[in-house]
Amino acid sequence: MMKEVDETTITKAIAGEFVKKFLEYAESDVIVVGSGPAGITAARYLAKAGVKTLIIERNIMMGGGMWQGGMLFPEMVVEAPAHKLVEEVGVKMKEYEKGVYVGSSPHISAKLIAAALDAGAVVFNSIEVKDVVYRKDRITGVVVNWHSVSMLPPFLTCVDPLALKSRAVIDATGHQAEVARIAKKKLRLDIPEPLEGSMWAAEGEKATIKNTKEVYPGLIVCGMASNSIGGLPRMGPLYGAMFLSGVKAAKIVLKKFGKEIKLEKEIEDVLNV
Repeated sequence: MMKEVDETTITKAIAGEFVKKFLEYAESDVIVVGSGPAGITAARYLAKAGVKTLIIERNIMMGGGMWQGGMLFPEMVVEAPAHKLVEEVGVKMKEYEKGVYVGSSPHISAKLIAAALDAGAVVFNSIEVKDVVYRKDRITGVVVNWHSVSMLPPFLTCVDPLALKSRAVIDATGHQAEVARIAKKKLRLDIPEPLEGSMWAAEGEKATIKNTKEVYPGLIVCGMASNSIGGLPRMGPLYGAMFLSGVKAAKIVLKKFGKEIKLEKEIEDVLNV
């Protein structure tokens, strides 16, 4: 016989458990803003290393642009050696030609998201970053509100946000580089205006990994956010650099915390170029 559940039990379970989690993650080690390919990879490696990791995602669903490979065709292309980062979560990719792999983008997206959450990362979805928290010369957290609040008419939007603190913030918000953009404007930081270049896939891949870095104490950019603030060529629906950039961002944070990630030499070599 199926258990009968009272309506108020449902309400209390949902509201009570989320509020408990929200309070627990009012302070964390790392806040990853954005759960696309770079952000979800960074979160997975950070959580695997035992770091208290919170993902902020403004959309209802996680995964960013991963779900549809290119022009709504649901296949994802990943070049070697980054395909190993996909295969380690249980997706066997097809070698389309030597060193170029293709796989189902919904399958890859679902597996990568599950792997990050299984590793211990926590996500607050439908929430967006409105500002950063800072102390003297470093960023120490983010200011957030429900994404739906930003869609209200102007005369209804006097809804104050709340602050979440962390030891490091990773901007994985994609092309908009939203956290870096906010920090540049409000803290008057000397970082480039986010503005990505036109497409040159191979060059964009290499440059994105290279430009994954700490742009201000406490703020690391990765994925298309690092691409945008560098004014780098875009690469289109090629995902190797996105995954490798996420790993590099995690490495940067973990080094600050006195921790390391053990990686295959082939991947380590690409990150160190």
